Amino acid sequence: MEDMSDLSAVLTPSNPILSRLTALSIPHSTYSHPLSETVDELLTNAPLTNPKECHTKNLFFKDKKHGMFLVSVASDTEVNTKELGSLLKLDGKVNLRLADEELLMEKLGVKKGCVGPLCIMNNADKDVTLVLDEKLMGVELVHSHPMRNDASVSLKPEDLMAFVKGYTEPVVLKFGEKVLGGKVPSSRPEGDKGATKPKIEKKEGGGGKGGGGNVNKKQTKKGETQLALKWSKSENFAMWYSDVIVLSEMISYYDISGCYILRPWSYKIWELIQDWFNIQIRKLGVENSYFPMFVSRDRLEKEKDHVEGFAPEVAWVTKSGDGELAAPIAVRPTSETIMYPAFADWIRSHRDLPLKLNQWSNVVRWEFKDPTPFLRTREFLWQEGHTAHASHEDSDVMVMQALDLYRRVYEELLAIPVIPGYKTEKEKFAGGHRTTTVEAYIPVSGRAIQGATSHDLGQNFGKMFDINYQDEKGETQIAWQTSWGLTTRTIGVMVMVHGDDTGLILPPRIAPLQCVIVPIVSKNFPLEKAAPYCEDILKFLEAKDIRCKLDDRSIYNPGWKYAHWEQKGVPIRIEVGPRDLENRQARLVIRFGGEKIDVGVDSLASDVEAKLEEIQNNMFTKAQEFRDDHLVQVTEWKDFVPNLELHNLVLTPWCGGEHTDWEEWVKEKSREESLANRGEGAEDARAATSVAAKTLCIPFKQPELPEGTKCIASGLPATCWVLWGRSY
Repeated sequence: MEDMSDLSAVLTPSNPILSRLTALSIPHSTYSHPLSETVDELLTNAPLTNPKECHTKNLFFKDKKHGMFLVSVASDTEVNTKELGSLLKLDGKVNLRLADEELLMEKLGVKKGCVGPLCIMNNADKDVTLVLDEKLMGVELVHSHPMRNDASVSLKPEDLMAFVKGYTEPVVLKFGEKVLGGKVPSSRPEGDKGATKPKIEKKEGGGGKGGGGNVNKKQTKKGETQLALKWSKSENFAMWYSDVIVLSEMISYYDISGCYILRPWSYKIWELIQDWFNIQIRKLGVENSYFPMFVSRDRLEKEKDHVEGFAPEVAWVTKSGDGELAAPIAVRPTSETIMYPAFADWIRSHRDLPLKLNQWSNVVRWEFKDPTPFLRTREFLWQEGHTAHASHEDSDVMVMQALDLYRRVYEELLAIPVIPGYKTEKEKFAGGHRTTTVEAYIPVSGRAIQGATSHDLGQNFGKMFDINYQDEKGETQIAWQTSWGLTTRTIGVMVMVHGDDTGLILPPRIAPLQCVIVPIVSKNFPLEKAAPYCEDILKFLEAKDIRCKLDDRSIYNPGWKYAHWEQKGVPIRIEVGPRDLENRQARLVIRFGGEKIDVGVDSLASDVEAKLEEIQNNMFTKAQEFRDDHLVQVTEWKDFVPNLELHNLVLTPWCGGEHTDWEEWVKEKSREESLANRGEGAEDARAATSVAAKTLCIPFKQPELPEGTKCIASGLPATCWVLWGRSY
């Protein structure tokens, strides 16, 4: 093979696929080989030496009734059109035929022999279904043509998936096995016949409690949505996460890498957090405001440490229409340098203090790390509080009040335990005096994630922006300041902590819908008969301010609705069948844990209210117990990396203070030992970064530190305990 980087440089400018991969910052390599029109020629001309990599075999089918399908499979996968039609659950007569080159060029913009899954970007009409072989998701690298058959591009399966999801939602199928079918478990007693049989597809690692099952995405009619997750949380956490947030209708992908559409289901969660948070900050005397999203270069660069902390991530506007701007302006990465010149204008006397403002806004940080919806995005939503005070004592109280609100958001709303503490000097906010944080733990991945931060800015920004005031003695003083922020990352953390192989599990306090009522209709129990009873239940619940909905859609059967609302994480499903009407009762099915309870309609609203509170508490308890089981104390280095490998957070003695070089030592040493333990193939750069440990915080709650205890890294006398982990 020729030098990959040289070939990429030659091909990328004129090749739409390679240009797009580069624009999206998706890692890939390109190499040339002899012309290969068939997969057999490709295997001969460009053989792969690593058995964990594979070439794709690509077929473009059309069917008069069911449309067009681009099928991309591993080179050794056999594709039988009868099996394909069965796997896709196509109803009626299926007549899949290979499309001619004219249609191939029209729909995918590519000639015969040059096809690959990445060509789906050319399907402007979005009328081609992309079908991917499950085998492709289990290899290390996928090789495919980039619209020409004298070259191939290689990329990781997750990067392939990230690319194609920008243009379509692919269908992932397991070829070569008999299709399984059956009915969704009803959770109803014998005699309620309403739950008819949607087609389902069983898969390893799937399922979930609550009676919903995994309903297949492609229903019997083309265009209906898929419900079944294709990935198990324990087997492929990253792909499971992507699956959940898309299929539960939280996220849609956008054509700019790192930017995502928040659909109503996730945005409502954010609104509920906003509603709660606004009430709390008003109690602290904080008022909402709004400042422009642009900042001049002069202002942004006024505080040296601050701008250095954000410089690699700042997005600049340099043009207006066809003309160049006289001076570039930045899109806010944070708002200290936008807001503080106004603070300097407004604050003159000690009577103007404290000044406490908050704004809800968007922020742009042009990161080049792997984007992950909610967790690491180039644009995200947040609140940012900024305050100015007459004394450090007063500002310190504000820092801690804000941090405690963040703890409560996670623990009281999202049912996620967090560890509050101070950031080390190395990890603190750029330009600030001290940073406090709440740190969360993600089960399965065993990683920590920064939940939110509250910063003591000291007088640094006050000096830079002349935020001065006259005190009671008439003397000029510099204000003490704080800033603090919480982002839509909260939603991603919640998904990761609580979700299962069926989909979301939402804590009731932030669930867009806390209950959904599903009438179990049938020929003998039509909706017209069930509706009045269900509507009465709806009124009872709404009278208790319970967020609820009656799902009276006639195009879906009850089994489909069960799976749909389970995947979206609704805490309680209320089933109403003919027996319930006779007995003046309803059945509650609990998403968390799968409990089923029959309750009388007269007490139903109160019972639901109590059950929602019980669910909230039980979700928090489960998450806390799991986190605590993975929080260990270690006093010797030999035990440090083995505990990281067990997906633990590790608390160690630390010399603290100015000894920042030892943090870097731990990071490098833990990476080195982890990679050595993992053996050959572990040199992948991204994997190497991910296995390194970093300091998360110095917890407020400190275990006893016996006199003479040594720092785990330097061997110097320890001054505190510090928490380490692998982090997102």
